Amino acid sequence: MPAPRLMLVSPVLVPDSQFDLSGALAGADIAAVILRAPADADERALLKILKPLVDAAQAKGAAALIQGAPDLVGKSSADGIHVLGDMAAREAAPRFKPEKIVGVGGLRTRDAAMSAGEINVDYVLFGDPGAGEAPPLDATLERLQWWAEIFTTPCVGLAETLDAVAPIGATGADFVAFGDFVWAHASGAQDGVRQAALRLPAEAVT
Repeated sequence: MPAPRLMLVSPVLVPDSQFDLSGALAGADIAAVILRAPADADERALLKILKPLVDAAQAKGAAALIQGAPDLVGKSSADGIHVLGDMAAREAAPRFKPEKIVGVGGLRTRDAAMSAGEINVDYVLFGDPGAGEAPPLDATLERLQWWAEIFTTPCVGLAETLDAVAPIGATGADFVAFGDFVWAHASGAQDGVRQAALRLPAEAVT
């Protein structure tokens, strides 16, 4: 099987957000970017932040997915939406599919993950904090291995640290998402992505 593809998860977007998306996109071949909107943001101000980020992702061939602002998916010309929890996925799927990508994270239980998978989402993501704290790495690895062995819906593992990239990549996950460590990398986001990509296996576990 081919090696897992790569995703990026942005910091929560605020006015004057300072993170180097263009640099990160230049660090490796990125399949998708999740742009995280704050729940209480003014839509007009948020759209001004989102639109250039969506354009930057798409210019590099990456799908731009919006988390937290469903009404701006169309207005920003994003490729889809990332939601938290299986109930949110049930609301998003009929609204956005098949024209847009619908992915789901914040899945705290196996039942929630299977419920999301049943509604034909495009991927399930494990390891994100959702509405609370991120689960322990061991729990994320177990969930990814379980999913990859049984289900056909693609799964994504979120690496919050550089050291988490290799074990997540070895689970058989279809995608590995790079989180906060990329944006805080001492040598910049481009080098952070490049170093993380080098830790992935040449081939996925079968």
